[in-house]
Amino acid sequence: MKASVLQENLAHGLSMVSRAVSPRSTLPVLANILVATDEGRLRLSATNLELGITSWIGAKVEDEGAITVPARTFSDMISTLPNDRVNLSLNVRTQTLNVRCGSSNADIKGIDAQEFPPLPSPDLASGIQMNVADLKEMIQQVAFAASSDEARPVLTGILLTVQGNKVVLSAADGFRLSIRRAELSSQVARPITAIIPARALIELARISTDGGDQPLTMVLPPGRGQVIFRTKDAELTSQLIEGTFPDLEQVIPRNSRTRTVLSTAAFLKACKQAEIFAREGSHIARINIIPGGEMQPGIVEISGQSEETGFNQTQVDCTVEGPGILIAFNVRFLREVLEVIKTPNVVIETTADNSPGVFKPVGDDNFTHVIMPMHLGD
Repeated sequence: MKASVLQENLAHGLSMVSRAVSPRSTLPVLANILVATDEGRLRLSATNLELGITSWIGAKVEDEGAITVPARTFSDMISTLPNDRVNLSLNVRTQTLNVRCGSSNADIKGIDAQEFPPLPSPDLASGIQMNVADLKEMIQQVAFAASSDEARPVLTGILLTVQGNKVVLSAADGFRLSIRRAELSSQVARPITAIIPARALIELARISTDGGDQPLTMVLPPGRGQVIFRTKDAELTSQLIEGTFPDLEQVIPRNSRTRTVLSTAAFLKACKQAEIFAREGSHIARINIIPGGEMQPGIVEISGQSEETGFNQTQVDCTVEGPGILIAFNVRFLREVLEVIKTPNVVIETTADNSPGVFKPVGDDNFTHVIMPMHLGD
């Protein structure tokens, strides 16, 4: 192998794939990144056998070849080089990659590329076309609600369902749930249901930062228990989670007694202030919804307190339909959902202080978030 590539592009590609490197493995090659020439481009790949990421970067290729090199050594080395052209050459006999840039010259010992686990070659023709920017927003609005408790593996995943031209992502951790719906540009031939690890979709959103409006193809090879996402310059492969995902639609309250509309930004700011005080104690934010009079707006009082730090209360004007209510939620849960709501106003639908609260963007029926209430105490 003999190739040259810009340092900036190589560093960016390495940062994309490094998150799939296995930090602890009995297979030394899993701590390495595969560096290979591929049809006039340089291909970088890493995998921990559950998650695999590949990045293609523009390069001037003189000789074909491939090697795996230690991820940390290679990434740290490239990050210290000047913003110039990096020349890579492989000594096949010693399995050493020579890296030259400016006045720097390094030899990195590697492992034969034949030992690197083969990554699947997806049949892109059978895939589902999605918009990168749209999918990234969908992931951001559900992934935070997935569980981190490995004792319930199914809830560490995000349920993907596709039927007709409708796609839905759903996540829950037992205390809250997020459901985000969208439409595809074309119909799918058959319904699809898959539980994808939340971490994999978070990584997909991260490596799709530069995606813009470019298309993304999703492939679920039959009988493989995998999902593959492919863009022009990157590919992510993930194992699926086996199991039965709970029916979240059954958890969403169908009716509410009180409907409150208020500014998303003002509500978020108030929750952040309450969190400063509540995080030292029980993480409770008390939400007191007070209907207005004939000429007066309603008020939402958001408060947090702990014995160590004190007490905070903020009032936000709102519109209230129905009776007033005092209800408590985990303040971090409130902040996290408000951070992903894009509309200027948010609606809270409540029934009783011991019933779930439903949060929706005003004017957008594609996103629903439900939070279980906390005990109010005294």
